[in-house]
Amino acid sequence: MSYSLTRTSMALDAWTIQALKELSEKWSISKAEVIRRAVRQLKEKADSEEQAMDPLQALAWLQNGGGLVAEDAEKFRADVVAERQERKYWWES
Repeated sequence: MSYSLTRTSMALDAWTIQALKELSEKWSISKAEVIRRAVRQLKEKADSEEQAMDPLQALAWLQNGGGLVAEDAEKFRADVVAERQERKYWWES
């Protein structure tokens, strides 16, 4: 991975220092890399949460078709009907 590094200092409590040490030993990486990975993961999670719809937005989206085009919906319905017709038993005809 190629990126420029900037040195910084921070104050961490004893539990965090211990957890950082344990993770760096467990994963065989530096403490700085543990912090980089944790920050990257939290940033990705925060970004995805920002993009997620709230429940009312999701409901409105679904009620408006959920991104499904009418032609696609009709094709899907026709496929399901055809599949069900193929599976009928002789007494269901």
